[in-house]
Amino acid sequence: MFEKTAAVFLYAISPVHMGAGQAVDVIDNPIQRERHTQHPCFAGSGIKGAVRHSYTALGGTKEDIDRLLGPDADPEKRQGKDLHAGAISFGDAQLVALPVRSLKGGYVYATCPQALARAQRLLQLTGKPAQWPTVQVHDGECLFANPALLSGDKLHLEAFEYTARASEPLAKIAADLAQRALPEGEAQQFFRDKIASDLVLLSDTDFGYFANNAMLVEPHVRINETTGTADDGGLFYTENLPPESLMIAPLLASQTRTGKPENHLSAEEVFARIQPVLHGKLLQIGGDATTGRGLVTAKVEG
Repeated sequence: MFEKTAAVFLYAISPVHMGAGQAVDVIDNPIQRERHTQHPCFAGSGIKGAVRHSYTALGGTKEDIDRLLGPDADPEKRQGKDLHAGAISFGDAQLVALPVRSLKGGYVYATCPQALARAQRLLQLTGKPAQWPTVQVHDGECLFANPALLSGDKLHLEAFEYTARASEPLAKIAADLAQRALPEGEAQQFFRDKIASDLVLLSDTDFGYFANNAMLVEPHVRINETTGTADDGGLFYTENLPPESLMIAPLLASQTRTGKPENHLSAEEVFARIQPVLHGKLLQIGGDATTGRGLVTAKVEG
């Protein structure tokens, strides 16, 4: 049983491709999405695998990998080690805010009541409750905190025009979210300030459109090594979550399960070891690592 819980904010600083492994549309390599919302998501298994792969580079000790994250299930890699469950679990990461191109201010952090409510619920369940006021908005409208984003009395996102209303409750949510979501330090200050000022609330329906259609889609060409030209049929498209996207995932810890008293750690000790490995660190998740994809910063709230 998991005895210690926390929430982990994951902030993309490069495009992120967490592949779905199948294509049913014009995009050859789509990203992972929730079935019920179609919002982008990161599978918890992918997050855990990324942490395991980079554990020592992130500051952890090699001896902790197996007892905290579990030994490799492959018998050849396990090399005689007893198979047991790990003491750390990552849940799926869900979308909190999405960067959307704006006529003013470059881009905004778009969110919706559903995304905020889900993040607030997770923070509550993991022991870091957020006292966010309830905010609602109708289709075709938006709430904002920064009047500099407006053109007249309208807000323009991509090719869409929204009737805009200032919202003090949204400003309070944005200020709290900015402090929770990003690591400390001067390098992150611009983005903390931008979240606090440029968070925009859309309806669940309008936000769903951008969650489906505002991803970064990159064309790739496979080159024939012999001719140096493009292979026939070698053009394919890869979908990425755009940089500046914000996700949140649950992190759970139990006591170690190795069955060996000399390796025993309590849930509090397990969490104390994984927290500094993640908190404020740069993590690579998903595919295309050799082309700089998948870079996220982690902030443990718990």
